[in-house]
Amino acid sequence: MDSDPRAVRVRIEADALHLTRAQDAEGAYYVLPGADGADVAAGAGGTDGTTETTTANATALPLAEALHARIRPVGSAEAVLRGWARGAPPPCVAFEDPAALAPVRVRAGAIVIRDGRILLIHFTDEAYYEIPGGGVEPGESPRAAAVRELREESALAGAVVAEVARVWKEGRREHYFTLDAEGEIGPPETLDTYGGILVWVPVAELPRTPVWPRRLAWRIAHWHRTGWPARPAELADSVEDLTAPCDW
Repeated sequence: MDSDPRAVRVRIEADALHLTRAQDAEGAYYVLPGADGADVAAGAGGTDGTTETTTANATALPLAEALHARIRPVGSAEAVLRGWARGAPPPCVAFEDPAALAPVRVRAGAIVIRDGRILLIHFTDEAYYEIPGGGVEPGESPRAAAVRELREESALAGAVVAEVARVWKEGRREHYFTLDAEGEIGPPETLDTYGGILVWVPVAELPRTPVWPRRLAWRIAHWHRTGWPARPAELADSVEDLTAPCDW
């Protein structure tokens, strides 16, 4: 979590969130007003300590588009979308940019779908599901880790198709990839699932299934139906109750 004390003003007018459009090596992304150094320097300070900006790259997104846009800083964006999706958009949010900090752990996850079902690990004692994956080892890329972890946890031989999401939570950075996988699930006693049980769950049920990461789960169902993102989604995820509805 970023320690910057700034608050970022949220401007929603005509059912659209006002943002600044920017570009990086992976394509377009959006920035909340006042959330980067250039905007803060150029903006007019609000009486409540927030900042406002005007820019030639200003744009506005309706909620349906904002939910799937790359909006930075990701921690602040989560707070905005959570409130907006619940009908109570906040007038301002704290500046939170976990992506700017060195992660305490990097994890890679493998999204494997066959015949409309996704492979998950079910932890029955705690009544939740997790996308297969694990920590990236020194000198290993997240891409390679996703393939290795899938093999260790399921015995499936996978090949990465694309990275579709990056998730930050509690100092961790997690990379999620879609994989094509061959073979059959191995005997439970040979798999490294930490007591979990491998199951195939209908993708359409993901929004109603207690899956970590929660903010990613319903998006997978959406992407499976409408098409996978061209660039990885960027999400902070502070959801603790995995049984609660989440569409933000």
